[in-house]
Amino acid sequence: MEKLFVDLGKNSYDILISDSFNELPKALRGINAPKKLLIVTDTNVRDLYADEVHELLCSNGYDAAVYAFEAGEENKNMNSVLGICQACINHKLDRKSMIIALGGGVTGDMAGFAAAIYMRGIDFVQIPTTLLSQSDSSVGGKTGIDFAESKNILGAFHQPKLVYMNVSTLRTLPEEQFVSGMGEVIKHGIIRDSEFFEYLMNNAESIKALDSETLIKMDKRNCSIKADIVMQDEKENGLRAILNFGHTIGHAVESAYIFTKTHGECVGIGMAAAGYIAKKRGLINDAALSKIENILEMYGFKIFTKLPDKDSIYKFMQNDKKKLQGKLKFILPFEIGNVIQTADVTKEEIYEALEYIERG
Repeated sequence: MEKLFVDLGKNSYDILISDSFNELPKALRGINAPKKLLIVTDTNVRDLYADEVHELLCSNGYDAAVYAFEAGEENKNMNSVLGICQACINHKLDRKSMIIALGGGVTGDMAGFAAAIYMRGIDFVQIPTTLLSQSDSSVGGKTGIDFAESKNILGAFHQPKLVYMNVSTLRTLPEEQFVSGMGEVIKHGIIRDSEFFEYLMNNAESIKALDSETLIKMDKRNCSIKADIVMQDEKENGLRAILNFGHTIGHAVESAYIFTKTHGECVGIGMAAAGYIAKKRGLINDAALSKIENILEMYGFKIFTKLPDKDSIYKFMQNDKKKLQGKLKFILPFEIGNVIQTADVTKEEIYEALEYIERG
């Protein structure tokens, strides 16, 4: 098992990376977890792992119940959060109880949000089962739901008490979900670590073959990048914004597709579009843009594709929660491993980038 420490003062926690659930009870004892737990999951993950985790916890003295909401991004809404809160009441959780988020990013975001508001805040643990959640959403304390056709527009910062990753769960992922998760992994290399970017290039076959040792190594380095950023800027007042590389356009594309495309796939499109804007501005050269596009395609991204109506995408961008004083914030690369933040990208540049994606 590998271990990382996220140092956030009183909100600090460990990230544990393993290839099984076997060490979970010991990990919970390590944080003095209460005996009463609610395992929150979706209907897909429930059928795969909820029984195993539930039986493991109950056999180790925990009073655990399982609540599953209907799987799908379309259910990432307040009604689902209220369903989780009702399950907390039904299972008689009090202010010292704990929620266990077992599943992907949707589960972690909603279970974490429910934990943030139930009885004005109770503790929760992240057990991410998808590559997207292991590589990104389970680390950092962002929780939330979609509302009014805007992604993650309602939410709260609520740090977990522990993140426990079991890389073997990636073997049950549909291919498109593995691709989606790699979008966030690749993003971290582009924004912060050129050596990690090269590692992803050079070890693509082992990673795509889901070799446990390689995945654990990848997850540890990937999470260390995000954790380092979060430790410097927990509430996104500055540096943490670089984690949004590819998301300004990506979130809008995801919304315009009415969430029929995966988050990572849309972020991949957003990264390629942002890379194009950076190239047109002279921040990166053709070779760097090609490297970004090549690694995305290497991992199965279809970044050059027919997009929804550009006006629709641009309209969704105006609802972006990262918009400040009426201006959209963009993260643009100036080399592999480094990016800049800017709020002066024009509508014309955005439309030209979208046209580039469509014509490839």
